[in-house]
Amino acid sequence: MRDYLLTLCVTAAVTYLLTGPVRKFAIATGAMPEIRARDVHREPTPRLGGIAMFFGLCAGLLVADNLQNLNGVFELSNEPRALLSGAALIWLIGVLDDKFEIDALIKLGAQMIAAGVMVMQGLTILWIPVPGAGMVSLTSWQGTLLTVALVVITINAVNFVDGLDGLAAGMVCIAAAAFFLYTYRLWYGYGIEAAAPATLFSAILMGMCVGFLPHNMHPARIFMGDSGSMLIGLVLAAGAISVTGQVDLDVLKIFEGSTRQATHAALPVFIPLLLPLTIIAIPFADLVLAIVRRTWNGQSPFAADRGHLHHRLLEIGHSHSRAVLIMYFWSALIAFGVVAYSVHSASMWILLVIVALSAVGLVLLLLPRFTPRAPLWAQSFVPPRYRRKRKGEPAAEELASPVPALALVGEAQPVTDVMEERTSVPAGVNGATALGARSRLPDRRKAGSRN
Repeated sequence: MRDYLLTLCVTAAVTYLLTGPVRKFAIATGAMPEIRARDVHREPTPRLGGIAMFFGLCAGLLVADNLQNLNGVFELSNEPRALLSGAALIWLIGVLDDKFEIDALIKLGAQMIAAGVMVMQGLTILWIPVPGAGMVSLTSWQGTLLTVALVVITINAVNFVDGLDGLAAGMVCIAAAAFFLYTYRLWYGYGIEAAAPATLFSAILMGMCVGFLPHNMHPARIFMGDSGSMLIGLVLAAGAISVTGQVDLDVLKIFEGSTRQATHAALPVFIPLLLPLTIIAIPFADLVLAIVRRTWNGQSPFAADRGHLHHRLLEIGHSHSRAVLIMYFWSALIAFGVVAYSVHSASMWILLVIVALSAVGLVLLLLPRFTPRAPLWAQSFVPPRYRRKRKGEPAAEELASPVPALALVGEAQPVTDVMEERTSVPAGVNGATALGARSRLPDRRKAGSRN
């Protein structure tokens, strides 16, 4: 555990220290696309954060290769080299896309090629567990197809959820933490050496996300871009492939006895094997809904819009930070809930806690729909939105509006004149404000609109 923590800290430190110079490099090279209709930020922000994350990945693998307790992962398995080869390819394509906007089909082909590179070097699904039948071996082409499918789905699910400051990095970090606990238990608790590569990948992935998050939290100074989102999606998929298709669960002797007894005993093990799908459950749901929505509207599945789950949360009335925290909450509940159930499947307390936390999550999700007014004695202790409106006093929403209410109804000077009189935001506060004044009129079109 000490060696894993050291690897995590080194990865996080390298990523954190390199993100600042990478930000300056992105500004100098013009890797700052204009604000699009679906974007929620108000100012051009540099991309290419994936460059720092990739070098953090390289640093983590290099440190682990020189540690006595982790060096065996590189001697007994070729999976770390396979991961580095696929990550280098997908990272290079992401860097080019952040700068030159590569076509979506080209990126899809690059994702498949990266998965194929890992398969050629041994990082592939060899068998899958089937309840009642034990471990079922797969043919070469079946394992290749499953591996490529899992890599492509995971990469695009992470890429789709990368829409708010700190959202993708935080959700993947939560997923990696839950996955680390499960794989470490398999490796250390049951002595399964084949789970060691997945444990190492999870620790490095946590370090990449932890090192990048301080620069990416709202208001973000830099975005990871496709070079970062596709990279962490590939690392997450690599760990899932390693533990799902490489670990032989027959050594646990959970398939002995009758079919019913073996299935019941193996249930806690089968569920975490689906952990890669559960930890990307929210991004995967967002991906499926986006494809259905765009196809229903006669658009390409790769067309961009403002109908993602994080856009919906903003439209309900959540702030940027609260929308991100809600997504964190649900990701942690699903991922850690599955891991906890795998450890103590016979305990009803775990199910009761998960149900209770789900109810709390639903209340938080619908909180903007309810605007209770505080009593008179508590007026000074609550935010303005919950205070009672006094006679002749403007509402809190009117005070928060960037344009005066009279200008909105046309009884005063035009909106353009009002905006010209307003002072601009000082340069150099966040992101790339030094390159221009921040817009005071954010795009408020409804989610899912064609524009």
